[in-house]
Amino acid sequence: MITSNRFFCFIFVTVLCTAAISAQEPSAAPPPTAASKIYLDVVVTPKSGPPVADLQQQDFTLLDNKSPRTFTSFQAFTGREAAIKVVLVIDAVNTGAERIGYERIQIDKFLRADGGHLAYPVALAVFTDKGISIAAELSSDGNALSDALDKQDIAIRAIGRSAAFYGAAERLQYSLAALHQLTASLAPQPGRKIVLWVSPGWPLLSGPRVQLTSNQQQHIFSDVVSFSTQLRQAGITLYSVNPAGSAESVLRASYYKDFLKGVSKPNQVAAGNLGLPVLALQSGGLALELNNDLTALLQECISDVAPYYEISFDAAPGERPDEYHQLEIKLAKPGLTAHTRQGYYAQPLPKN
Repeated sequence: MITSNRFFCFIFVTVLCTAAISAQEPSAAPPPTAASKIYLDVVVTPKSGPPVADLQQQDFTLLDNKSPRTFTSFQAFTGREAAIKVVLVIDAVNTGAERIGYERIQIDKFLRADGGHLAYPVALAVFTDKGISIAAELSSDGNALSDALDKQDIAIRAIGRSAAFYGAAERLQYSLAALHQLTASLAPQPGRKIVLWVSPGWPLLSGPRVQLTSNQQQHIFSDVVSFSTQLRQAGITLYSVNPAGSAESVLRASYYKDFLKGVSKPNQVAAGNLGLPVLALQSGGLALELNNDLTALLQECISDVAPYYEISFDAAPGERPDEYHQLEIKLAKPGLTAHTRQGYYAQPLPKN
């Protein structure tokens, strides 16, 4: 059993470190500096109902590691006048073939709702084991996008959810590389980007059997920092939309919650810190599960996008490289909740 566990960890870390290297390839986003400005897209919601508009700067207090920070800018967006782009990703690597057919029907309904008049321009992307590719360019014409999707041949991937640990490790590798690829391609484009990743999520590969060395933990921590920074600098809010619905086990659907807290040291990490719903919530998006109505889930994501508020502040210098800073926004008006990026990784001031 000890030999089996060691072999399990060796394969796991080999694949994970390969994914980490892929995620840290140079992207179009500039490297972080101690004096860089942090931009936050903030959505404010009541206990029920759509996001709230007409708030003022004095209604917001930003806490950085529990210390108040001064805004360098504040702007409110009602929605349609904002430069928002949406990318809807169909994940054929982590989703079974029978579920892909259901997804296409539900996405078609989403695109053709309201006569095909989309609130924001949408692009369609397909993720297979050959990588991620754009199936339809940005358009506000949902009918045209639906027609393009109908013509798309989504190949059945060779790696299935039933392929046990080895297939899971490969799916994790492909998934992290695809997210990095998409983030890098969107980074040079102006405006806010919303990524709706339709998937049950890639494997978390975490648990009592996985025991990592300090070197292995450092690899994973570097990957966590890299994705956090890349998504923030690219202006991407990620949404995790699980199409499995009630077929998904409650235990599997909620397991990611064990990894939501931001990690500040390599010895705190697990592969679960790179889970799709974890990255989504930490980016300020949503993780939607256990609902058979995929069309409604996609519409819920779009309804969550705006109105929103863009806040900026100067990043605090770190005392050490990759120092984690937790962010929190307090609101003066009761009954409201703000969600935005949960943190960032600060860097030390440059040495003279």
